[in-house]
Amino acid sequence: MIVIAGVLIGAILGGLTARRRKGNAADIAQFVVVYAIAFGLAGLVLTIAIEKLAT
Repeated sequence: MIVIAGVLIGAILGGLTARRRKGNAADIAQFVVVYAIAFGLAGLVLTIAIEKLAT
């Protein structure tokens, strides 16, 4: 669940960041994908850490 939330939040933040920098459609798409991957990976690491601490 944390991973999905991270991907969605990352995609939104990436799109907003690219628009704020006045990027074209390709720039916005690239920012969305990169931020989504980064935030999803961070969510995955956080999920694993929580699971390891719970046991």
